[in-house]
Amino acid sequence: MLATIDSAALLGIAAEPVQIEVNAGESGDPRLVLVGLPDAAVKESEDRVHSALNNSGFEMPLTRMTINLAPADVRKEGPLYDLPIALGILIATEQLTPVRKPHDYLIAGELGLSGMTRPIKGALAMAQLARKLGKTGLLLPPRSAEEAALVEGVRVYRVESLDQAHRFLTGETDLLPVRPGTERIANDPATGDFSEIKGQHSLRRAVEVAVAGNHNLLMIGPPGAGKSMIAKRIASIMPAPILDEHLEILSIHSAAGRTITGDAPWGTRPFRSPHHTISDVGLLGGGAIPGPGEISLAHHGVLFLDELPEFKRSALEVLRQPLEDGHVTISRSAGKVTLPCAFMLVAAMNPCPCGYLGDTKRECRCAPAQIQRYRARISGPLLDRIDIHIDAPALSIGDLRSAKPGEDSATMRERIAAARQHQQHRFASTGVGSNARMTHAQIRKHCQIDTALGDLLQQAMEQLSLSARAYDRILKVARTIADLAGAEHIASPHLLEAIQYRSLDRKLFY
Repeated sequence: MLATIDSAALLGIAAEPVQIEVNAGESGDPRLVLVGLPDAAVKESEDRVHSALNNSGFEMPLTRMTINLAPADVRKEGPLYDLPIALGILIATEQLTPVRKPHDYLIAGELGLSGMTRPIKGALAMAQLARKLGKTGLLLPPRSAEEAALVEGVRVYRVESLDQAHRFLTGETDLLPVRPGTERIANDPATGDFSEIKGQHSLRRAVEVAVAGNHNLLMIGPPGAGKSMIAKRIASIMPAPILDEHLEILSIHSAAGRTITGDAPWGTRPFRSPHHTISDVGLLGGGAIPGPGEISLAHHGVLFLDELPEFKRSALEVLRQPLEDGHVTISRSAGKVTLPCAFMLVAAMNPCPCGYLGDTKRECRCAPAQIQRYRARISGPLLDRIDIHIDAPALSIGDLRSAKPGEDSATMRERIAAARQHQQHRFASTGVGSNARMTHAQIRKHCQIDTALGDLLQQAMEQLSLSARAYDRILKVARTIADLAGAEHIASPHLLEAIQYRSLDRKLFY
């Protein structure tokens, strides 16, 4: 007898429909044949399903059985096909006579040897696919069901075991759909509050401007200046993601399997801080079946690169296009996927290999050639894509001893949220969410300056030898500074502050 069950395959962060075809009662040696381009984890389903069936009170047929995962030209990976394969076997061997039509549901789940289900990757993408296909609902393991229930317009049912799924399809038991919005309590990835930061007023201001407009930021200063401490607190001043952003964030982390381990950001923006030994694939994404890398895991959040010159040159250069486009396309033999990566880049570095160039208290031990090689690790085109470059001077003993707390994150977040509201109103229905993402046409429309300011900007560009890309970025930052001040038009103080944030790139690197 032939039975078919609908499931899905995860390609990047999107799900594609897969049909599980099970044909039992074939003549020949009693064995199970699994076809349809399965990977090793899928091939191992045979052993898991065999034990799960026996331990759930069912029998594995003693005839030849063929299981096809269609379409056969799409590579299947992971243990998510255990549950649909087991149900297909039960239907094909007439151990399950469904009252509820299996084709009305999208079914996925890993099975333990006892027959209990385990969570899988990509539950959100599968829920979106089920809604697109017009399915009645999804049958998923409990933890995956809670995740998938965030998608509106589709019913998601918790299935704790193979036996429970069997009884649901036969009508012996009813399951209540998971209530939408029953996501986990938000966990805060921030390790502290900005009130814990002593001194560094100019750096705090630059960080506020960067977050308000979602601008990329580079902090340059000696060891112990507080660069990493400030970067780890940036998430605490970022506005909470709206529902659409939250679903995009969770879709990426679900596809990467981080929702299974509980490491995904629920209700907050992601903060990713990869080590400088990371590979190009780890940063950009990829693999035999392309999956998200660090830049995609930082989507709608922060990607912090500490000790920027220590990263491999090739790894840094792959950031150039994603920083401009907000997405990355990865092509592999298994297929091509486009992953979103609209992140805020925050980078930190020392002014020289020893870190004390320009320090008034400690002497730099680096030779000029060493300094030049160190700085040359960061290319000019990459530096042009970082909107704000700010010096982070060493703290004085007086600042360290001061008992007076700095301004807290909540106060800074209120000002940033007000500036973001101006931008949302300005870019309504355009697909642009912040000043940093403005197109050239939008820059001409929203960043207009008079002749006097134009002459001032031209003079600064010529003296600092800045590129045409830097010209646009100065205007974007000036627009954000004006938004923080509640000003409708860019004024001289706004432009001068924006120019100040570009002076360090040529001073330090050329």
